[in-house]
Amino acid sequence: MAPPPYPPQGPYVPGPRAPHPAAYPPPHAYGYPAPPPSLSARFREDDWPTLRELAGRVHGCLWVPLLLCVWPALLLFAGYPLVRSARTQARRVFPADQRTVTDPSVARAQKTRAWAAALASFVILAAYGSGEDWDQAWQQFTMRLAFTPWLLLLSTPLVVLVLFRLAPAHARPGMRRGVRPAVRSVLWYFGAFTATPLLAWASVLLGRQLPAEPVWMPVGFLLMLPPVWTAMFVAFSSGRAVRSAFNTTLVHPTLPALLTGVLVWEFAAINLAVGGLPPGPPPVQLAALLGGPASVTAVAWWEVARLRSRYGVRLRSS
Repeated sequence: MAPPPYPPQGPYVPGPRAPHPAAYPPPHAYGYPAPPPSLSARFREDDWPTLRELAGRVHGCLWVPLLLCVWPALLLFAGYPLVRSARTQARRVFPADQRTVTDPSVARAQKTRAWAAALASFVILAAYGSGEDWDQAWQQFTMRLAFTPWLLLLSTPLVVLVLFRLAPAHARPGMRRGVRPAVRSVLWYFGAFTATPLLAWASVLLGRQLPAEPVWMPVGFLLMLPPVWTAMFVAFSSGRAVRSAFNTTLVHPTLPALLTGVLVWEFAAINLAVGGLPPGPPPVQLAALLGGPASVTAVAWWEVARLRSRYGVRLRSS
């Protein structure tokens, strides 16, 4: 039997181990100011940094070539506040996702279905498509981006009316309160969408009346600011307007799923009428034409079923 180890002797007796540096609280927990967020973090937030804050982060040596060039400096000092204002207003009109009920499993299924559909489309085009088919696929993608807000504007009232018809009487006042912000956001979006070409046309007409002298060039530049602001507002708000269906997600938790199921079949009909059948043999054409809308509809109805079984959200009173 081995003898027990000797206890440590002398002044070098090991003491308690110091905690890992990650275990220490951050400096601002002791009253020190927290470090300012990085510029990339500020640009990911809803409120971009002001021009003064942005100028404070730029190194002094970079201002020399910038100020020596008139147009870059003019675009920075006049263009950045304009773009920042349009983005801030777009985030104010269309805030982040306001769904009262969210299901992480449904979100994962939607993301998986989207990637699978993109991969299937790529495989079909690579196997059977020609150059014209690739061009047509890109045209359908751009057409979908342009038509989605208008289809939402036409389809959302119909789906909302169906929901009001199915909902119990005690739930309708709360649903009406959710309609008001949706109407305001629709007026903001389509007002800016309509005003952009009108303001651009008016600014061009006014610019032609100015004398052809360099001193009047800043005036022509200022005339273009209103249409640029409205165009930037439409660009920054389009994504959130589509995702929130113009803030109608507060009307009923099942509205996004129902709208998705309606829109996907509308786009399938538009693509068939404009571009015809996808490339490939008839079984592949039928699968490509109906597989996407059918899978989106299946995920949408699965979302409705999970809202009913897990969260008690029902379409009807019974």
